[in-house]
Amino acid sequence: MAFRRRNKSYPFFSQEFLIQNHADIVFSLATAKTAILFIQPQYNISTLSPEGEVTLYQYGWRDGATILFYFFITIILHAVVQEYVLDKVNRRLHLSKSKNTKFNESGQLCVFHLVSSVWSLYILITEGYLLHPSSLWENYPHVHLRFQVKFFYLTQLAYWLHALPELYFQKVRKEEIPRQLQYICLYLLHIAAAYLLNMSRVGLVLLFLQYVSELGFHIARLFYFTDESHQKMFDLWAVSFVFTRMVTLTLMFLAVGFGLARAENQGLDWEMGNFNTVLIRMTVLLLVCLTQSWLLWKFIRFQLRRWREFRHEQAARKKAATKQPLRLLKRDSLGNHENGVLKAENGASPRTKKLKAP
Repeated sequence: MAFRRRNKSYPFFSQEFLIQNHADIVFSLATAKTAILFIQPQYNISTLSPEGEVTLYQYGWRDGATILFYFFITIILHAVVQEYVLDKVNRRLHLSKSKNTKFNESGQLCVFHLVSSVWSLYILITEGYLLHPSSLWENYPHVHLRFQVKFFYLTQLAYWLHALPELYFQKVRKEEIPRQLQYICLYLLHIAAAYLLNMSRVGLVLLFLQYVSELGFHIARLFYFTDESHQKMFDLWAVSFVFTRMVTLTLMFLAVGFGLARAENQGLDWEMGNFNTVLIRMTVLLLVCLTQSWLLWKFIRFQLRRWREFRHEQAARKKAATKQPLRLLKRDSLGNHENGVLKAENGASPRTKKLKAP
């Protein structure tokens, strides 16, 4: 399976060879015979319920093998979206190098946020977390997970881990790498914390809200790159961004600050997966509050920069309009002279007579 048309061959294991053929190399690894051992999530337990026998899952160190497998799968899917969708659109738009990098970033994240938001919403509805908000903190610790919940978290970790080598494969500019590393590491930190601390239910709701908000931003940026007159979608995203921050903070204080604080099983128990202590709750709340504050600070800076650019453009237009004075024409009473030049009766200048050569 080949993802790209290669016009030039490079030496084996060189930098250019790895960048050009990384999807094919990963595809060969992911389709190996031993890969079947890593596809199925590990640590399954069969229990009886009123609905019958149900298979639930826990987490353990062997989840790393499953994450590694889907890490390879996401690299392949990333290359497919880049080759068959984004590259074709880029050829038509003729964007600059900086805009091309941001367009590819938003295109990839649009696909991921759309799939993840729909997937997380489906889990929230089927598990009944939306109709019963108290289930987000009741019966903690939530050690036993259904297949769709555990698989969701494993694929989320695999995606954000794959984003690290993609910075190299996509040849991202050095100026863009620190910004992308910031949100990649934040996603990994929050998803891993919700998964390992058995707060998967609260984490699902927060990820759904975050992905919906980020989906709006990247859609607005894609429309902006196609036509810079599309600015209203950023205003819609701004409203959803502020709403997401408010709901996130409210939900965290409700679930962690009040719900878990009133639970009966207080204390630290590694075997039972119970991390309901004052120190851990305060650390989780502090982490979320600092992250939301940082996002709001970046949002305010972004809006101020847009406002200054808008004011600068308006001032430049007014200044350009005032620098175009009206040119007054001087005419005599007979209308035959204009600015000292003799005019014919119909307003045309008389032709000068040519002297004959001697």
